[in-house]
Amino acid sequence: MNSPISALLDSKESAIHTVPPHATVFEAVQKMVTARIGAVLVVDEGRLVGIFSERDVLVRVVSLHRDPLTTPVAHVMTIDPITIDASMPVEDVLDQHSGKEFRHLPVMDEGHLVGMVSVRDLLRWVAQSSNAQVD
Repeated sequence: MNSPISALLDSKESAIHTVPPHATVFEAVQKMVTARIGAVLVVDEGRLVGIFSERDVLVRVVSLHRDPLTTPVAHVMTIDPITIDASMPVEDVLDQHSGKEFRHLPVMDEGHLVGMVSVRDLLRWVAQSSNAQVD
């Protein structure tokens, strides 16, 4: 029941959606729309430096009347996002991060970015695990 995050990652789409810090908000949003995701990871020279989400678009771009065609993601992203380790049990991640203000968690393995999970991914995993135990 208490599976590692790596098992959850193995069960879902494995693509890691990233943009460089110099990408415009428009470019990042286009990537999010195309991939049907709520956030992209901001990576500079192979290093995770931030995360940019739908909420960032609303709070840091639209509400401040910034131009998405010219605003770099680096100016409006969440810097140094909280990450989780691929070996962490799913239930521990839920316990530690419930009630927090973010919905996406970058996943690291030995210092390397290996994916991202959302709160929805975590809840779906727990629900499927519970259903499997009932069967």
